Amino acid sequence: MTFVRDLTAELGDHQVATVGRLDLSPDLVNVVPAVATFTVDLRNTDEPTLQVAEQRMAEELARVGWTERVTVTTRSLARFEPVEFDAEMIDLVEDVATRLGCSTRRMPSGAGHDAQMLARVCPTSMIFVPSLNGLSHNIAEFTAPDDLERGANVLLHVILARAGQTMS
Repeated sequence: MTFVRDLTAELGDHQVATVGRLDLSPDLVNVVPAVATFTVDLRNTDEPTLQVAEQRMAEELARVGWTERVTVTTRSLARFEPVEFDAEMIDLVEDVATRLGCSTRRMPSGAGHDAQMLARVCPTSMIFVPSLNGLSHNIAEFTAPDDLERGANVLLHVILARAGQTMS
């Protein structure tokens, strides 16, 4: 797990990783586990860098297996190549948000949202709204109703603009 953290720091801002699950068996305070199962989610907006991260992770697992004389097995749960969102759609979202008085910030996203799949077949971008303390994908996530409304209005006006319509 510390390797995953160090790897993201080494590869830079667009490299993210999560060790989201850890199961030990037996899961007892005073017993060395016979089996440890964990997930590693590696994401990057740049495919070659993502491939480097995946290769480095595989090498580290092999090294640990050899050094600790344990069997390491891996399996891929999912793998999606990063996509670039449409520059005109990104500009449109930013322009609409600015016109509606919303603050904007361009951010890369390695998240596997529906937009990642849609970007392969149509012009796509994403609209993010702020969550309290920046917490997302967590049961404690909270976004104020006013922020949700602003995000929905940005989406509405982007759709209207793409349809060649304006809203009075």
